[in-house]
Amino acid sequence: MGTKKIILYWNSQIYVMYHGTTVSSAERIIMNGFHQSPDGMLGRGVYISRDHEKAGRYPMEDKSEQVILKLRVRVGKVKKIDYQGHPLQKTWHDRGYNTAWVPPNCGMLGSGLEEDCVWNPSRITVIGVEKAPPGSFHHLQQLLSNYIR
Repeated sequence: MGTKKIILYWNSQIYVMYHGTTVSSAERIIMNGFHQSPDGMLGRGVYISRDHEKAGRYPMEDKSEQVILKLRVRVGKVKKIDYQGHPLQKTWHDRGYNTAWVPPNCGMLGSGLEEDCVWNPSRITVIGVEKAPPGSFHHLQQLLSNYIR
């Protein structure tokens, strides 16, 4: 019975999320995993979202190269950051949190869409390719099947 409780708790900490990027970056992510962004609204980490629409806003430069990766994320201990200037906005990880979460419609993002920042890239596994240019979709899926962990 104790094992079942641990498994249920573990499952409650796993989310499907999305990441929008370019074809070349998607290839690198599939082959080598994610790397932290050096900075951003929530500091260092990997920026992702449970909201497919949010991921679809990236890359901002060239939508013709857009890829949306589907992810399985072990969020761990989550800190809600729901206003600009929050005292832990960029230091949440120093306080023992694994993920920072900006809830939807809290005023932090002009889009009103939610965003997450995961400190440790090893908490993120690519599980699918949701969108890619027609000439790249099959290639990325094949690459993913070769590198799936």
